[in-house]
Amino acid sequence: MNHEQIIEKGKEVIRIEAGAITGLIDRIDGEFANAVYTIYECPGRVVLTGMGKSGLIARKIVATLNSTGTAAIYLHPTDALHGDLGMVRKEDVVIIISKSGETEEMINLLPLLKRLKVKLIAMSGRKDSRLSRECDILLNISVDEEACPHDLAPTSSTTATLVMGDALSVALLQLRGFTAEDFAYLHPGGSLGKRLSLEIKEIMITGERIPVVNEDQSIKNVIYEITSKRLGVTCVINEDGVLTGIITDGDLRRLLEKSLDIKNVKAVDVMTRNPKTIKQNILASFALQLMENYKITSIVVIDDEEQPHPVGIIHLHDLINLGLRPR
Repeated sequence: MNHEQIIEKGKEVIRIEAGAITGLIDRIDGEFANAVYTIYECPGRVVLTGMGKSGLIARKIVATLNSTGTAAIYLHPTDALHGDLGMVRKEDVVIIISKSGETEEMINLLPLLKRLKVKLIAMSGRKDSRLSRECDILLNISVDEEACPHDLAPTSSTTATLVMGDALSVALLQLRGFTAEDFAYLHPGGSLGKRLSLEIKEIMITGERIPVVNEDQSIKNVIYEITSKRLGVTCVINEDGVLTGIITDGDLRRLLEKSLDIKNVKAVDVMTRNPKTIKQNILASFALQLMENYKITSIVVIDDEEQPHPVGIIHLHDLINLGLRPR
């Protein structure tokens, strides 16, 4: 094959598999809805099984179901015949994946599963197969052709099976009212989980580590506070402890550019009034978005919007070090 033929073959494979996926649309019907309700009403777990490539796809569907609120496990059909069938309970639903619907291991497993009186859902490419006939529900995953030119290696059929599994998972997600917060609970690690679950109060700087000066304090004290707390910023409060402004090291540089006579300058003369603030029960990802939108590196955490007292401060570097990234 020359360069152009290789490119065309790659495009042909994608066209074939895209057609296989599009062909599934008309099969999202009453049987599909029955499968979704059967799983939703199941008090146990969803058990998926399949041999070879079908087994690999089953494992992926298991992962998707688990991450979207539906408890699922994978059962290797050969292991099931040698003791692992004990993991299946009568309150479970079993999804059996087989393109032909006649895979030997699946057919051997079928009567054992029926003896357990579990609900059986077949994902098969043949409506007239034994598997399709004997299961309670059939999800048709047939394809017109495999992308493999010899029609041997499962390609289009495994893609169609995976997409059908995604359709089940997302339909169940919506039926359960599964929220972003639920998703975060199941995905606590990594940037995604932190973006969905980490709150300001869990990571903000508090207590004596918060840089704070009074309005009437001198610039010398302001510089000392900013330098000692190493955040490049300090809160400014009035005599009641209410936040009235903020001073950054950038503000100090701009002050020095205007005048070297700063002996009588007070914090209130330099501060930026009405600084950006945030409440401590807000998601850390919102603080990150706020910093990005306003091109700032710190946000003061307050307890009340009417009489805001600084209870913490959050710095951009803290968020980034925790693995959060702008969207």
